[in-house]
Amino acid sequence: MSQSSEGTAEPDLTPLLDMVFQLITFFMLVINFKGAALDQSLQLPVLGSARPLEWKGDYEPLMLNVDNEGRVKIYGAVVSAEKFIADEAAELKKQLRAAGESDPKELPVPVVLRADKGTRFHLVNHVIKLCQDNGYVQFSLSAMTGAGEGGR
Repeated sequence: MSQSSEGTAEPDLTPLLDMVFQLITFFMLVINFKGAALDQSLQLPVLGSARPLEWKGDYEPLMLNVDNEGRVKIYGAVVSAEKFIADEAAELKKQLRAAGESDPKELPVPVVLRADKGTRFHLVNHVIKLCQDNGYVQFSLSAMTGAGEGGR
């Protein structure tokens, strides 16, 4: 018995493959690169009561890594703290104005300072002062728990 070609149907997989490709592309674009912002070479101070930062808002915290010489590192590169903080504040103010808010004096974004445990206080204080001068008022200092887990 011969089988006729009229009786077999082959499904069109093009829409399915297109949807899978679009999903992969979507997830690649929205992946969170927050871990890349953390400078793993810093030795954070150990504090038994360290706990994770909790914030509610539409904007990610500003993550600043301060090495033991007081240099600010973003994604592993040393940046000018003055310029970087001013640029971030200006961009945030622009986003807030675009969302219909008036020009705020205090920015609604917490600053997470990840300072090496060997960093002198006056260097950390300088970075905090730069942030305050640009409108940031919420701060969190990162530390390690006594068990060695990361916290803030």
